[in-house]
Amino acid sequence: MHCELYNAAIANRRTQYKHFGYSVDYLEQQNCLPEFKKVWIEYAELGSHTLQATLKRVDFAYKRFFQGLGKYPKFKAKRRYSGWTYPNKQRWKALSNGKNGYLELRDLDLKIQMRGQARTWGTPTTCTIFFRNGKWYASITVQCNPTRQTGTGSIGIDLGCKDAVTLSTGEKIAKPDFIKEGHKKVKAASKRLRRKRPPNRNKKVKGSRRWKKERKRISKLQSKIARQREDWLHKVTSDIVSGNSLIGGEQLNVKGMTRKAKKGKRKKQKAGLNRSILDVGFGVVGDLLTYKSAEAGGFYVESPTRTLKPTQRCAKCWELTSKTLADRVHICSNPDCKHVEDRDINAAQVNEIWARGLERTSLDAEPPSSTNCSKHEAAIGEEASETATSTK
Repeated sequence: MHCELYNAAIANRRTQYKHFGYSVDYLEQQNCLPEFKKVWIEYAELGSHTLQATLKRVDFAYKRFFQGLGKYPKFKAKRRYSGWTYPNKQRWKALSNGKNGYLELRDLDLKIQMRGQARTWGTPTTCTIFFRNGKWYASITVQCNPTRQTGTGSIGIDLGCKDAVTLSTGEKIAKPDFIKEGHKKVKAASKRLRRKRPPNRNKKVKGSRRWKKERKRISKLQSKIARQREDWLHKVTSDIVSGNSLIGGEQLNVKGMTRKAKKGKRKKQKAGLNRSILDVGFGVVGDLLTYKSAEAGGFYVESPTRTLKPTQRCAKCWELTSKTLADRVHICSNPDCKHVEDRDINAAQVNEIWARGLERTSLDAEPPSSTNCSKHEAAIGEEASETATSTK
């Protein structure tokens, strides 16, 4: 029913603009809901707020299209429509204190058992029911004040394909084995899928029963890999935040890094590199560290990669030494320094030094006198102040 309402709202907008040149907005469609319920009597059983949330989803899709962030909204098939949302406490209730409990949905007259335990619980505000890989899930938003434990240290990180995360302390976190094993299973299942009869709408051919069964098996394998990757990323980032209140990373243009190769430019090699980047989760690590550091009262700072050049800059003397991707060891070109270090570890140390300089500049504090701080940290403090001023 929510899917049909979604499609009806899109059809209304298309027809009004195509035949009359009139743009329909959210408020107009929302005000039409009472008359809509009189014609379609079965929608009277659904809450008005849930129907308004579905219309809001249509409005959000059009706003993204006009802003250039998405494609033109399309009609949704029932098997691909994700679900619906309860934007307030009406029509649903969470009978739980954060550990197990029950979820009551008044629209469907259901009382469903909840399992698991929430890390932080509070007053439930919204609930979203969605469908993923043959199973239904409920996402409940609660109003709370999440907190985390953290240490007083500082650390820098560097992301890579060979070693997923490299820390400035010299520790390296390798990419987990389950990702490679999972891809092997997906590849074997995809090979079996190609032997089955696929659907063809142009020739009006339906997919065979075996094709649908194999396609569902591939979907389950891919969702399992995604869940394992998400769990691994949460554990790694939580471990980093638990011991350090200041974390230095680097700005990465993941969308540009994973762009498809041009014609005749080693497509297979580029596709493999893109897969490795996405497997590690370059675009997710920064977001996880940002909100987890905020919960712990710490800071996560990303250095400007294009101007700082952490992979080429020396962590001891701050001089630039050009390298290729094949050079995995940093050997400083400064004759007075000659610092030798692993390439990734050196880059992580540069990010840490930059983050410490930015923190001192923001707090307007004097640089601490310790063996870990050298002369070039004063220079990075000046660079950080210039960056902060330009940002303001």
